[in-house]
Amino acid sequence: MSTRAQQYAATVVSRTELTPHLVRLVLAGPGLAEFRSTGTSDEWVGLVVPGQFQSRYYTVRSWTPPRDGADAELVLDVVVHEVGLVTEWALRDCVGETVTVTEPKGSLSLPDDAAWLLLVGDLTALPAIARTLEEVRTARPALPVRVWAEVPDDPALLASYLPRDVDVTWSAPPGEGESRLGEVVEQIAWPEGEGYFWMAGESAQMRAIRKHLMRVVGLPSTAYDVMGYWRGGGQRRQPRAVDPAPIYAAGKAAGKTDDQIWADYDAAREHEENR
Repeated sequence: MSTRAQQYAATVVSRTELTPHLVRLVLAGPGLAEFRSTGTSDEWVGLVVPGQFQSRYYTVRSWTPPRDGADAELVLDVVVHEVGLVTEWALRDCVGETVTVTEPKGSLSLPDDAAWLLLVGDLTALPAIARTLEEVRTARPALPVRVWAEVPDDPALLASYLPRDVDVTWSAPPGEGESRLGEVVEQIAWPEGEGYFWMAGESAQMRAIRKHLMRVVGLPSTAYDVMGYWRGGGQRRQPRAVDPAPIYAAGKAAGKTDDQIWADYDAAREHEENR
């Protein structure tokens, strides 16, 4: 039997539209009192919104532990699309609603002796890039850093999102659900010495880039971290065989616990798959 990750209840206390495609949600409440950050700058959590069971993963833009009687605050910057489990919810006024977040996980591991740092990503990667830049500026201010960011919005709208004086090359995606970051990486003039490369974005691009780093650039596996955050190819999200919303509503109306509703949902999915 699988063990689910630790979960924490939180309330949306503010919602801010940073750009047409990026919404900031600030979560708080006593349910986050036991939340523990990994301390990794690209750490992410699963987010489950009202009426849904399935989680979507988002980078922790910032985390403020509880102190002096004040609740903890968890900031998530959510990329919104035309459709999606979280998108439709995040596009409306969700302040005051309760969500669930899972325990965080992270993967970025900058070596102490790295001579440089290269960060590449699309809009979904920008929260991790921003947090990484802030932490590197504090811990290793002399470390040379370059950023390549592919975003659908006017870069001027994101001028204050990254720290000042960062060497950033902005580009636009070729279309909705598409990316050219693979081409960007192929054109990088790699610095001398041993450094660290971090990248996140569309999954197919990431697979090709891993091969490029290994076979062409010759980076050892300890010198890079490449993460697939989403699936592209111009395909829209396929409808789920079992919609969890009606099961959730019926379960709550019947006074069932979340675990009981989960069991109902799992049984419905098993029934559908065996038809």
